[in-house]
Amino acid sequence: MDVAEVEFLAEKELVTIIPNFSLDKIYLIGGELGPFLPGLPLQVPLWLAMNLKQRQKCRLVPPEWMDVEKLEKVRDQERQEETFTPVPSPHYMELTRLLLSQADEIRTLVKDVWDTRTAKLRVSADSFVRRQEAHAKLDNLTLLEISCSGPFLTSALGRLCKLRAGPHAPLGSQSQDW
Repeated sequence: MDVAEVEFLAEKELVTIIPNFSLDKIYLIGGELGPFLPGLPLQVPLWLAMNLKQRQKCRLVPPEWMDVEKLEKVRDQERQEETFTPVPSPHYMELTRLLLSQADEIRTLVKDVWDTRTAKLRVSADSFVRRQEAHAKLDNLTLLEISCSGPFLTSALGRLCKLRAGPHAPLGSQSQDW
């Protein structure tokens, strides 16, 4: 069984949603679900919960075990025991990955981290240029951050070189117009 098949099985796990719409019971091969009433919690398979969430028809309620304190206890217990300890759910990894892929708050926090790091990079570049440094050391940048900032930094440094060279500098040595 490959990872995609295991993930498919995990999508059958029941999770709690809070619908924002009304619908009578629905009858599926796996059983009946509902009724769906606005504001009333309801357990549905993860695949349906994700579909409804994407269409903004419900709010996902994280499973009880998906709490920082509870997960810290699970982690600590797993580290202390030589043998495998019980996990909070048979599909804890798949559920976490699938549920967090839908989490707006996580996405917002990651975007905030990105924006902060981008701002730091710009401040560092500005400081580099103002101090007229010859080189800089940028630790802990990701490949994506380097890729996104590379063209900007290259262009800025090219223009800085032109300005330092003065108005009468020969242009023949530059093969690219900055």
